[in-house]
Amino acid sequence: MDILSFRPALSPFVKWAGGKRQLLPAIARRMPGQFRDYYEPFVGGGAVFMNFQPHSCHISDLNRALINAYLQIRDDPWKVMTDLTKLDTSLTRTGAAFYYDARDRYNRKLQGAQYDVETASLFIFLNKHCFNGLYRVNTKGCFNVPYNGSVRPSYDTANLEALSRFLKGVTIGCMDFEEAVLRATSEDFIFFDSPYAPLSPSSFEKYTKDGFPTSDHLRLAQLFRTLSDRGCYLMLTNHDTPFIRELYQGFSIESLPVKRLINRDAAHRTGREVLITNY
Repeated sequence: MDILSFRPALSPFVKWAGGKRQLLPAIARRMPGQFRDYYEPFVGGGAVFMNFQPHSCHISDLNRALINAYLQIRDDPWKVMTDLTKLDTSLTRTGAAFYYDARDRYNRKLQGAQYDVETASLFIFLNKHCFNGLYRVNTKGCFNVPYNGSVRPSYDTANLEALSRFLKGVTIGCMDFEEAVLRATSEDFIFFDSPYAPLSPSSFEKYTKDGFPTSDHLRLAQLFRTLSDRGCYLMLTNHDTPFIRELYQGFSIESLPVKRLINRDAAHRTGREVLITNY
């Protein structure tokens, strides 16, 4: 890994469930001192790779709308920002009615599988102005989060410009997590931040219409062991639950306090997560 001090600081352009900004100091302490390629198969808001900005960086996610936003920011950040300015201006003038009109437009784009600059701009705009910044879709794959009443700007120009420049050297993909790390070899570092295991049967962690069921957690745990045997450096985060501890028994498990800012119930906005490594 080669992290250069003159690189500008980068911040996530969307808020994402399970975002890792509050855990960055703990992650930094536990990262391997040296590694080759960096992989992040559940990139989400991207706080980790944006903070450390490693060379030979590979990011991916199964959420196609999210990956489209990364690609559009990489390829045409000024068009994204121009669209966002128009959306913000209309929101200021019209309020909630415009938000719901934008949400309807976005869902029509999703249903038509139209992943372009407009879809990316609507995706970012809705994330900034929806309740708790929660990206949630229903069983039909439609975004259904209500308006939060905010008219704050949807983007920071300097951040999107710097992010666009950095992303030009990053491999970006939309694929299953197993496919995303097929080329990982010994001494590569892989950071796993999958959708979390539920804390209770009523927990809601779905950000694609297919969710992330128990079978996927079992598959991820098996992949973790396979990659460990391959000689990769691995780090994984999840809720601190008996289920997760059992899945990763035999690896180093550190429990950390966290604030769950997206939880709708204020009484459940604190908890514990685990940071699991194979080294």
